[in-house]
Amino acid sequence: MSNVLVNEKDIVVPGETLAEGMDNLPGEGTYRQGEKILAGRLGLAHIDGRAVKLIPLSGKYNPKRGDTIICKVTDINFSGWRVDTNSAYSAMLSMKDATSDYIQKGADLTQYYSLGEYMVASIVNVTSQKLIDVTMKGPGLHKLKGGRMLEVSPYKVPRIIGKQGSMVSMIKTATNCRIIVGQNGLVWIQGEPDKELLVVRAIKKIEEDSHLSGLTENIKKFLEAESGVKLGE
Repeated sequence: MSNVLVNEKDIVVPGETLAEGMDNLPGEGTYRQGEKILAGRLGLAHIDGRAVKLIPLSGKYNPKRGDTIICKVTDINFSGWRVDTNSAYSAMLSMKDATSDYIQKGADLTQYYSLGEYMVASIVNVTSQKLIDVTMKGPGLHKLKGGRMLEVSPYKVPRIIGKQGSMVSMIKTATNCRIIVGQNGLVWIQGEPDKELLVVRAIKKIEEDSHLSGLTENIKKFLEAESGVKLGE
């Protein structure tokens, strides 16, 4: 007989017993010791079917194939652009993945992307040595102009986006800002200056309260009070 000893979104510490018995499976951030499943790190408990998992509370972004990220050009060489992924590893954007244009050998690559410019890109490859390739070919992938950048914990990104984009859509409606949330913890915001600041405040509130129940309703009330915009159910 298995027994789960924690509730959804409980904060647990390394070594804490999360479940007993063999019916449950150790998921990400947990491990089995005999008939017990223990926490391998500090995090929020998450019960996913039979699996007991942990959602980290903090930490750097770990690049994964298929992620859409916001990155910054840090170097340009003869074969393409090196970009900062907001992780311990940089990535390479090759000429073939940067544009559909034919680029002549020796061409000035800054006409496409210059040093310091930000872009929304997709990770297409991560090797075992953490050599990363990104592409600009795909829907929603483009250079970012203007606006402001906000850094958040990558582990809070799912809460900021919400189920099927519900949370970020609500913030967009209340502020009339353009918002792009990268899975690497960078958020791009563009709108009226006071509305951009309201977006920053809302996102920071989501970060701080992400472990609390009723988060969506609390953010809805906050946005309505601060923006004067009535948000739907």
